[in-house]
Amino acid sequence: MAKKIVGAKKSKATRSAKRSRLAEDLMAGLDELRDYIAGKPTKVIVHTVVPSDTDAREARHKLGLSQREFAAVIGTGVGTVRKWELGTRRPSGAARTLIKVIKREPKAVRRALKDQMAS
Repeated sequence: MAKKIVGAKKSKATRSAKRSRLAEDLMAGLDELRDYIAGKPTKVIVHTVVPSDTDAREARHKLGLSQREFAAVIGTGVGTVRKWELGTRRPSGAARTLIKVIKREPKAVRRALKDQMAS
C-alpha cells in the first residue's frame, strides 16, 4: 500500500512563479544600481562602514607571537584575531582590555602567561 506524502513537492507553476518574482526583484535592483551609479536620483540607502582600530596587531607584535600563538594565549580562534587585525570585527570588552594591558605592559603579561606561552 503506497503512502501519499502531502506537500512534498511544489508544482512547477509555483516554482516558476517564485523564480519569476525573484528575477523581477533582481532586475529591479540592478536597474536601481545602474541609476545610482549614473548619479540619477534613487531611493538607494548607502551604508559606509569604517572599521575601528583595535591595535590587536600591535599587541601581538609586542609579545612577538604569530596570529595562531596570540589566539591560543588569549583564548580565541585565529580567525577572530585575523578579523580584529583587518578591522572587520572588534574585540569584546574583556579582549579589548587584555589587548590594552599587553600594549602597555608586555613584559608583565609575558611573565604572567609564561607557562601558557611556552606550549
